[in-house]
Amino acid sequence: MSCKGCFHGRTLAIVSMSDDPSAYEGFGPKLPGLMSVEYNDAEALEKLLAEFGDRVAGFLVEPIQGEAGVKVPDDGYLKRCYEACKKHNVLFIADEIQSGLGRTGKLLAIEHSGVKPDVVILGKALAGGVLPMSAVLSSKDVMSVFQPGTHGSTYGGNPLASAVGIAALKALVNENMCTNSERLGHIFRTEMQALQARFPDVIHDVRGKGLFNAIELHTSYPKTAWEFCLMLKEQGVLAKPTHDTTIRLSPPLVITEEQLKQIITIIVKCFEKFVVASPSEMAALRDANAH
Repeated sequence: MSCKGCFHGRTLAIVSMSDDPSAYEGFGPKLPGLMSVEYNDAEALEKLLAEFGDRVAGFLVEPIQGEAGVKVPDDGYLKRCYEACKKHNVLFIADEIQSGLGRTGKLLAIEHSGVKPDVVILGKALAGGVLPMSAVLSSKDVMSVFQPGTHGSTYGGNPLASAVGIAALKALVNENMCTNSERLGHIFRTEMQALQARFPDVIHDVRGKGLFNAIELHTSYPKTAWEFCLMLKEQGVLAKPTHDTTIRLSPPLVITEEQLKQIITIIVKCFEKFVVASPSEMAALRDANAH
């Protein structure tokens, strides 16, 4: 089981779980035996597990949905999901590839909910951007299901990747990156909420945890998140749009307060221009970036 709006990767099995056409169109046939449930709806999961729990192997969830637009669930949601999984002997699997390792102000985003998953998936930040690396963490009871010869990976246990991963984790702890992420994330959201108060007809929502944040535009606003991100790029700030209306901002965990305030100033100035720019000006910006 997975959640609607999820993104867990690009291989066939996981693409089969996606409800985003941009992820699954052109691939197939989809893998059978998969089921999805609404994100941030613990009651829906409880009902499905009550009906199908004896045939469900695991529930795979992002503690904060990244590609969906930094969707932060309600307090208590993940705990209820965990308890439902325990009741039906279903593995609770947290995908922390985007949200983990300090991104949300804690080592793992799931820590905000007080839940200890059966399985944790890590990647991206685990190798500090140096090497492609991922890991699966779990208990001996779960991992011992794999017997010698039943699971293999050409580069599994790569000694160089392992050394890089250890170094990245040491830097994360020794340089207090989680604390930095928590503190600066609070400053960022406070400033963005003030910006939302200035432009309530443009900005629908500001959300996030730590340095994992999003600004969502009203769906009725005629300009898109992509167009705003182009403006930011011209001023030296890289951000990623998603689903036309959401601007995702995930600055490096080593960012300083001074650097963050420079970014905030740029975002504010871009919004001031964004809300008055004419269609022809936006078209010219798009054309300039297309070439």
